Amino acid sequence: MKWSIYLLLFAFIGVRGNGQVPAREGIDTVVRRLMDTAHVTGLCLGVVKDGKIAYVRAYGYKKKEFGQLNDTATCFYAASLSKAVFAYLVMMLADERVIELDRPLYEYLPKPIPEYDNYKDLAGDERWKLLTARNCLDHTTGFPNFRWFNPRGNNKLEFFFTPGTRYAYSGEGLVLLQMVLETVTGRPLDSLARERIFIPFGLRRTSYVWQSAFDDDFAVGHLEDESGIPKKKRTKANAAGSMETTIADYTRFLLAVVQRKGLSQKAWAAMTSMQISIHSAHQFPSLDTATTTTDNDRIGLGYGLGWGLCTGARGRMFFKEGHDDGWEHFALCMPQSKEAVVVMTNSSNGERIFKELFEKIAGVTIPWQWERYIPYH
Repeated sequence: MKWSIYLLLFAFIGVRGNGQVPAREGIDTVVRRLMDTAHVTGLCLGVVKDGKIAYVRAYGYKKKEFGQLNDTATCFYAASLSKAVFAYLVMMLADERVIELDRPLYEYLPKPIPEYDNYKDLAGDERWKLLTARNCLDHTTGFPNFRWFNPRGNNKLEFFFTPGTRYAYSGEGLVLLQMVLETVTGRPLDSLARERIFIPFGLRRTSYVWQSAFDDDFAVGHLEDESGIPKKKRTKANAAGSMETTIADYTRFLLAVVQRKGLSQKAWAAMTSMQISIHSAHQFPSLDTATTTTDNDRIGLGYGLGWGLCTGARGRMFFKEGHDDGWEHFALCMPQSKEAVVVMTNSSNGERIFKELFEKIAGVTIPWQWERYIPYH
């Protein structure tokens, strides 16, 4: 690796508890030590500094069983990192008044929401008329994360609180908003994203549906014992989590985000501004009200439009995580300095190193307790 890259990253690493990261402890050393200690099978890292891409690197295996290594063009399942891209797309369309953030969603549809097969469970509860794009993006719909996580065990989509009154993470809200956008525009999600984000931002190996071009270089997820999971090649776009991407592409996306590319100042400010504060001790279970706390107030934990919000050593920050069996990711943006870090892992052990990794690389503490990122040691 070129010394210029090392020097740039040393300047970026910043401060940790004892002052400075020792010069001998380079990025590669930190990453490999943490991966080896916590048994993280594969990891990809992207860094944006001063509004430019500073570092993109892949580590470990994309398919450990076959000894195949990750590279920066390896396709990873993005899981809920998909939601941040979708949110950016929605804000672009809101800028153009294709959709209004506070207009009831049913007004965009040719029939009442409960008359759609996927939403018939909402019949009899008139609160569906209150749902807006803002509620979907800031996770205040009142829905469970997904209907199969309904705490009543009935696998139904139903309201657990009035929309807009509290935070509870919900992929269902994003799926509903996707249906509305596709109805309003007359175009499928992947086509809209390709035109507005993937092509303009240079995301060459990113899609909400599987592409044949991905077949030559893709990773599989690995469980805690590092055994591989068969790859799901998703053919139906889902705003909440069907996207495939690479570390090179998602770093380009975060670069565009910190550069505020394609959004008006008003739209970007709304996206990254507090919409709802968060008082749950943990993000999941999303509907849990038994563990409310004020501890989050000290870091200003809340949600914007598609992104979590908090403050830290580098000021105001916004973030998005992704999680599924064998896949664990975290993306963090620090807008005041136009910096960003994204870590993507194809390992169910990935989250165990996120606290220390972000402290070492970015000099900040992420809301690891709320995320339940229990450290490996």
